[in-house]
Order: sequence, then structure tokens, then C-alpha cells
Amino acid sequence: MIGTAPTTKICCLGAGYVGGPTCAVIAFKCPNVQVTIVDLNAERIAAWNSDELPIFEPGLEEVVKACRGRNLFFSADVDKGILEADLIFVSVNTPTKKAGVGAGFAADLAYVESATRRIARVATSSKIVIEKSTVPCRTAESMRAILDANARDDIHFDILSNPEFLAEGTAVRDLMEPDRVLIGSLQTPEGKAAQRRLADVYAHWIPRERIITMGLWSSELSKLAANALLAQRISSVNALSAICEATGADVDEVAYACGLDTRIGSKFLKSSVGFGGSCFRKDILNLVYLSESLHLPEVAAYWKQVVTMNEYQKSRFAELVIRRLFNTITDKHIAVFGFAFKKDTGDTRESPAIAVVKQFIREKANVHIYDPKVDDAQIEMDLTDPDVATPAQFKKHVTIHHDAYEAASSVDAIVVLTEWDEFKTLDYRKVYGRMNKPAFIFDGRLILDTKKLRDIGFQVEVIGRQA
Repeated sequence: MIGTAPTTKICCLGAGYVGGPTCAVIAFKCPNVQVTIVDLNAERIAAWNSDELPIFEPGLEEVVKACRGRNLFFSADVDKGILEADLIFVSVNTPTKKAGVGAGFAADLAYVESATRRIARVATSSKIVIEKSTVPCRTAESMRAILDANARDDIHFDILSNPEFLAEGTAVRDLMEPDRVLIGSLQTPEGKAAQRRLADVYAHWIPRERIITMGLWSSELSKLAANALLAQRISSVNALSAICEATGADVDEVAYACGLDTRIGSKFLKSSVGFGGSCFRKDILNLVYLSESLHLPEVAAYWKQVVTMNEYQKSRFAELVIRRLFNTITDKHIAVFGFAFKKDTGDTRESPAIAVVKQFIREKANVHIYDPKVDDAQIEMDLTDPDVATPAQFKKHVTIHHDAYEAASSVDAIVVLTEWDEFKTLDYRKVYGRMNKPAFIFDGRLILDTKKLRDIGFQVEVIGRQA
């Protein structure tokens, strides 16, 4: 029985934003456990084995370099990793479907199914398979069906749900000191034994009272629910920001007053140009699709409105820029400060900057982009997506810079779309001197000193405040 022996080898299928940091921290905290992260993308594996990691997260480089080659390994040999492991994390991409049934809402589980079938085909001993990817409720049922169909007398598969609750930019800290770790299992003796086995791994550094065990379906739904509730708070305060701009209220003051109520709390009440990242939009749409599949149209409509509000906030902000620049930005030069969806990460997935810059390109503006962590190739890939702009439009209208002052030189306006700390400390007198006049700044992240900027001479617009 696999649920009782101590864990000595862990494999993670998928070396992305979840699998890489999660299993690197497990290796760091469990020196007696061999952790191998595998991926079919040999280029990504080579990056993990280099001095230039494929993702940026504060503290991640130190963790990886402390363990790599000792008990942490990155490999493109997927089958070897599966064969040797006791526990296997499945941490592959689950994008929103682009075609077919559920297109635009449902999660595409092709990678999850492919990984599960590979485990079933390759394994020659019993395994605990851990669903780490964010998936719709009851995905483990289909994974279990595949594994059970391939089980043999001497090979048994147990499946667990262990959702991640990482925030990019603080992922390593979130892994080191999590609010909770959820482990869902079937409520069978074998399932509970497998559950204890994974709990023992986390117990190397996490207090037992923070390791929460529950049913498989509750664990899966908890991940979607948590992200939906967090996104809901952002859309709620962004809806209030529009009211604040119309009435003269200050959204920061309103959010602060509401956050002092202990029933509400202050987290995720910061208004902005909109939320981004790989999870919030995808998980809410997943919840919408699930609700519709369960014949709950009112529930589906409720959650869909969270996404609708987010899209509205992005378009509303872009329209504000156009309106204040005398109702046209054709041939004008606009500096975009920040392209990542949030600070302290190079991740651009669902970044509000993509939607805002898309609107600028369609208005035939010349856009000058600076972000301290997003590389040029990623910006180009995002902005030449067929839904955004053509390669010819990108080449004509977009210039990527590697210095904020350079990006702001001879522009008509600066638009702050990511809350990088360095944007708070720039020499704005120097910036002002290089810009066309009148010089506009649009703060989409509520991070700049408005009074100081106005004293310099800037025309300042801030989301959630009346001009």
C-alpha cells in the first residue's frame, strides 16, 4: 500500500509558474526528498538549469541555486521522472478553450489528460498523482477514470487535489508561509492514506493546523471560489471608482474607510486599471461555465459580471486618456510605464496593459513601452496576437525602451499601468522637461504623488478621483 511509506522521490510534470516555484521550495524545505521537475519544453528546462531562470520571482533564484544539483533537478526526460517518483504533481497549463464546446469559458484540459495518460502508460509501480493545476470541479474524476482503467494488480493509483494559492510577486513567501494548504482526497482508506502521505511532506515546514484535509471535490471548488471572491473585490472597488470620479469622492479614501470594517478587511480593495494574471479571469469563466452546465443561469450571470466589470475598467481608462488628450491620440506619442500584470513579476498573461495598448494602436498612437522585467520578445508576442494587432501595426506604432526616461522623451502623455516601485521614485522634473507640453500623466495604479506632479506642471488624471 503506497499511502504508508515515507516519500523519497517527487516528480512534477510542468516547469511553469506553479510547478517550478512550488517544487523548488519543497526541495529547499525537504533536503532528504529528491525533487525532479520535468517538462517537454527542453528550452525551458535549459533555462531552469542556467543562471537566467525562465521566470522572475523575488527569492526564487536563491532557493533554486541552494538546491539545484543536490536534491532538485530539472529534466526533459519526463518518463524517467514518472518511473522513479512516489508522488507526482501534475502542474500543466489549463488555458480557456478557444474553440468547440465551451469556447471562451471552459478550461481546456487537454494537457491534464495527456499528462495523466502518460503517467498511466509509463508507471511500473504504484503512484500518488496530485492535481496541482487549476481545474474545474470534478476534473479529478476524469483523471481517476484514466488511471483506474490502466491499474493492474501490482499497480495502484491514488489521486489528490492540492490547489495552489500563490500570488505572483510573492510566490516564494506564499510557499514558505502559506495561509493554508488544502489536500483533497476520496474519502476511502486508500485516499486518506495518500492524503496523509502528502501532508507529511508539507509538515516539514508548515504547522499541521494549516494543512487542511477535505474531500476531492471541495478542494477543487475551493480554488475557483477563492479566486472568484478575490476578483470580485477588485471589480467591486473598480465599480466604485467610476462613481468616485463622477461625484468627487476619492476611491482610496472610500476603500480605506470600508477596509477598517473587520467584516470586510482592507486586502484587494485597491482600485486600478483592472486585474490580470493567468488565474482570475480564467477561473471565473470556469465558474460561469460550470454554473451554466449545472443549469444555474442566475449564478452564471452573477460571476460573469465580475469579468464584464474588469473589461469595462480597462476600456474606460483608455477612453479617459483619449478624451483628455483633446479627443484624439492619432500620431501622438504615449509612454506606457509597465507591461506586466502586476509588480515583481515578468508575467504578462491577461495584463491590463495589453488591452489598453491595443486601444492606443487602433487609435494610431505611437506607443513607447518600458517595463523593468518583461522582455522585448514577450511584449511583441502579446501585441501581435491576432486579436490585438498585426505585426505591421506593431512595427509602425510600438517602440520598446529599456529606460523610463528614454521612454518618456518627447511624449505627450505617460500612462502608468503597472505599480513598479521605481515609478514612484523617478525624477519627474527631469521627465517633465523632456515631454511635450501640456504634459499629461495618467495613474492607473494609484501610486504617484499627485500634488507633487501638479506642482511640477503636469496635468494629472488618477483612476477613482475627479480631475
